[in-house]
Amino acid sequence: MQSSLTLSLSQSATASTIPKSNYTLNHALRFPPSKLINLRFCGLRREAFLGSSSLSRSQSLQNKTLSKKINNAISASLSGNGSAPKSFDYDLIIIGAGVGGHGAALHAVEKGLKTAIIEGDVVGGTCVNRGCVPSKALLAVSGRMRELQSEHHMKALGLQVAAAGYDRQGVADHANNLAMKIRNNLTNSMKALGVDILTGFGSILGPQTVRYGKLDDSPGNTVTAKDIIVATGSVPFVPKGIEVDGKTVITSDHALKLESVPDWIAIVGSGYIGLEFSDVYTALGSEVTFIEALDQLMPGFDPEIGKLAQRVLINPRKIDYHTGVFATKITPAENGKPVTIELIDAKTKEPKDTLEVDAALIATGRAPFTKGLGLDNVQVALKNGFVPVDERMQVLNFEGNPVPHLYCIGDANGKMMLAHAASAQGISVVEQITGRDHVLNHLSIPAACFTHPEISMVGLTEPQAREKAEKEGFEVSVTKTSFKANTKALAENEGEGIAKLIYRPDNGEILGVHIFGLHAADLIHEASNAIALGTRIQDIKFAVHAHPTLSEVLDELFKSAKLRRAPSTFNLVTEVPNLWGRLKLMFQAQ
Repeated sequence: MQSSLTLSLSQSATASTIPKSNYTLNHALRFPPSKLINLRFCGLRREAFLGSSSLSRSQSLQNKTLSKKINNAISASLSGNGSAPKSFDYDLIIIGAGVGGHGAALHAVEKGLKTAIIEGDVVGGTCVNRGCVPSKALLAVSGRMRELQSEHHMKALGLQVAAAGYDRQGVADHANNLAMKIRNNLTNSMKALGVDILTGFGSILGPQTVRYGKLDDSPGNTVTAKDIIVATGSVPFVPKGIEVDGKTVITSDHALKLESVPDWIAIVGSGYIGLEFSDVYTALGSEVTFIEALDQLMPGFDPEIGKLAQRVLINPRKIDYHTGVFATKITPAENGKPVTIELIDAKTKEPKDTLEVDAALIATGRAPFTKGLGLDNVQVALKNGFVPVDERMQVLNFEGNPVPHLYCIGDANGKMMLAHAASAQGISVVEQITGRDHVLNHLSIPAACFTHPEISMVGLTEPQAREKAEKEGFEVSVTKTSFKANTKALAENEGEGIAKLIYRPDNGEILGVHIFGLHAADLIHEASNAIALGTRIQDIKFAVHAHPTLSEVLDELFKSAKLRRAPSTFNLVTEVPNLWGRLKLMFQAQ
């Protein structure tokens, strides 16, 4: 997620080779505040130097001096090649080698920082080893099983297929092999770039000082760094009263190993994790019962999308559900007895029901893994287990003030518990510590649920947008398009689905986009990039999409938006030269 903007310091300025690292360059140059302009690229706020197109002789001399400083800075940067300051072992130490830590490490090396990453388990963290990567392998199997099992779908395509079956161990091996492959790729990529991988659990000993080793009282090893990033991730959250044995009462960590496919499994929680596993289990022949504490299923989704998803993903399948209830006690199967689940009413707390099932999957979310971080050594207190941070991911102390040179990204800070959000936060932090002020726009980060069909979203839900509009005094409009009108979807015989746009009709701002349908997880990025770049509907509706493709669902969605008026737009790249040309003509005429 990078973009570049080249702006001349003068009309006669010549291009210079940009060094691999901007670290030395950024600290060598000090632009006056009046010359800074905020720009948004890919959800990151950048400060770019905007020079004048007409310079006096004194300014020209200043530019020559500045050019010399730039060249000297570039030479210094290239000659240093990421060597750490003498007072520190490293420029940057990252505690945790998941997707967030990996993204930060690679970007740090690109910026010329001498970098080390500490990992106490295995490289790749939750996402690669116990989360999004192996789960996608299982979902790939469930998607193909659904196609092969759907006689109506196959017949509509003119295909005849014998009864579909599967080998459980083969499916499990596919998931494990994929995780291993991605884990090795991440490890090799860091080694190839010179990132030091330090084995052990990391903790903060004091300012700019880290210990790594075993989680005990042994001395371990001590290293120092100018800056430290905490990226320790999360673990499955298990509510009180639930006994997990790893066999019949399991978390997502156990489920991804697919050691069994129970005839009847209860899934506690109907969010992303629960929905995806319901897709896998029902495709492989299980019956599923959802247990949801809130009054409706899929509470984190846009309500309209959730209702349609329930009609397609739950109602036709072997799935029933209990909403508005808590599972206060779950006892594993033992001595031939089934798993028992005691339910109470979520509001009255009165006993409601007792279920007996073959297995139970606890999908009630995730909790930050912040054990033994030693944050109290730098006067930091956890908040509900999460590390408190500001908008720049800088860790906050007891008094709410930033702790110098200490940052936290990903699940451990709780801002947005998604792997790609962690990576984006890590990149943003590296930009900060190398001299560029970046603030990540979390509303531009997409999310997806990889069911069949998929669900994806970015920005605000409709209720969130209307609440914001009421507070800030603007109008909200909504428009929708259907996959049933898309040629490619119909060719695939996958016309079930909609795309929904929530926007401001007065200025064309995109507030949120939600998609339910074929490859929704891939389609959402056009919308998320538009939000990140600040692109308005009146501009993006002129974008051209290949035909016939699923992308035309978004094309039609943006074109269907009705703006109350067409606001004037100002394009920095095209309008500034035009304006300067017009001014020159005016002066010449005088």
